[in-house]
Amino acid sequence: MDPTVLDRSIPELAGLVTRGEVSAEEVTTACLDRITKRDGALGAFLTVQADEALEAARAVDQKRARGEALGPLAGVPIGIKDALCTRDAPTTAGSRILLRPASKGEAAADPRRGFRPPYDATVVARLRAAGAVLVGKTNMDEFAMGSSNENSAFFPARNPWDPTRTPGGSSGGSAVCVAAGLAPGALGSDTGGSIRQPAALTGTVGIKPTYGRVSRYGLVAFASSLDQVGPFAADVRSAARLLGVIAGHDPHDQTSLGAPVAHYEDACGRDVKGLRIGVPEEYFAKGIEPAVEKSVREALAGLVSLGCELVPVRLPHTRYAVATYYVLATAEASSNLSRYDGVRFGARAEGAEDLAALYARTRGQNFGREVARRIVLGTYVLSAGYYDAYYLRAQRVRTLIRRDFEEVFRQVDVLAAPVSPTVAFPLGERVDDPLAMYLADIYTLPASLAGVPALSVPCAPTPAADGVPSLPVGLQLVGPPLEEARLCALAAAWEGISPARGSRPKVSGA
Repeated sequence: MDPTVLDRSIPELAGLVTRGEVSAEEVTTACLDRITKRDGALGAFLTVQADEALEAARAVDQKRARGEALGPLAGVPIGIKDALCTRDAPTTAGSRILLRPASKGEAAADPRRGFRPPYDATVVARLRAAGAVLVGKTNMDEFAMGSSNENSAFFPARNPWDPTRTPGGSSGGSAVCVAAGLAPGALGSDTGGSIRQPAALTGTVGIKPTYGRVSRYGLVAFASSLDQVGPFAADVRSAARLLGVIAGHDPHDQTSLGAPVAHYEDACGRDVKGLRIGVPEEYFAKGIEPAVEKSVREALAGLVSLGCELVPVRLPHTRYAVATYYVLATAEASSNLSRYDGVRFGARAEGAEDLAALYARTRGQNFGREVARRIVLGTYVLSAGYYDAYYLRAQRVRTLIRRDFEEVFRQVDVLAAPVSPTVAFPLGERVDDPLAMYLADIYTLPASLAGVPALSVPCAPTPAADGVPSLPVGLQLVGPPLEEARLCALAAAWEGISPARGSRPKVSGA
């Protein structure tokens, strides 16, 4: 089989397998071979489940041989962010605290010793039911806390456009998996931008659905009122197909919405003429790199050429989004991560003389610096005397941010803005400057706080200059609740004329 088949879109690849023009086993073998040759320099995967993937691929081929109908993802290899539970593979959430103790001769930090869940996350089960082949668990910032993938307890993922630079985070491994052609699609999670920002920095498509549109059951929790699962793909139609598979009500998730699932893939051919596109002035303020702003404004001009109307709008409470997010998200994290105590599962410190010492040692030895920082901050804002001053006030500001979006969507159909104020930055540049790292998500946090859908689609990359290579830039499209189909339609229309269409990084390996 020609290995470039892996570079086809997900609908095309599934069609080839369904028609028998290529077998799922051949596709999976080519995918695993590509991972072996390419991923050593990129770090996209924490673990690869080769045997299980080949077994799943053969099951697809056998099903076809029996004349049974195949699912919409028949034989398509997919990477899974390691925050999602998988019954046949370890789950670490990028943390040492979910590793079993090392035996003699084993490495201290080996993700293959991760916690083995007894069940699949709902989105994982839906992928399997659709015929997808799950090839491995992708790298991530520990407990999804980070914007560069450098908070992984194991090793950082590297941007395939320039391996000295970050792919973004926290779903950096999933973004690299798709950008480097290791698999046609991947799942990530987005709490404050962790799908959209890595998608923008790696030149892929990433979708953060409406809060509750996709089940969180089986997702290792960071901030439960913000976490959402979504897809990465190389093109909009592929991402739309993945979203259509994983979306829908789930009785296991009490925040899951019961609204019918739209036909996202069908929407990709829809005419977008007449759509009113809001351009929020707050997203083009001081701090955005000139080359990024130029690329995004060229994309806005492209939307006008498609028949859309640009409308200047304001989201006045955007300036409070970073502070609001880091109060609320850390407060929820301090509660969610209290379950990691060395008693029930995962790592356990040795030599503790009492229960309090066991808790302290286990967490102190196994939580990374950023996770510890956020737990401390979250515990502080929830403590007596500070709850009203910080947490309750942040909740009120969150309501104001949500009202900003409600008001603006009475005037326009979609918002268009940058995803990130910068292109991918060098690894190590912001590790010791948490505030600079937090500001990487300044344009993605408002949509997360409001719970509205948003996606990143590539626009023109920056030109190479002064030794810096050409790097991807993402256009962010934000819609009203449950209007993912509208976003897919507009993104696909833009993709059809985008100068970034079909561009991929040059990656060593077959």
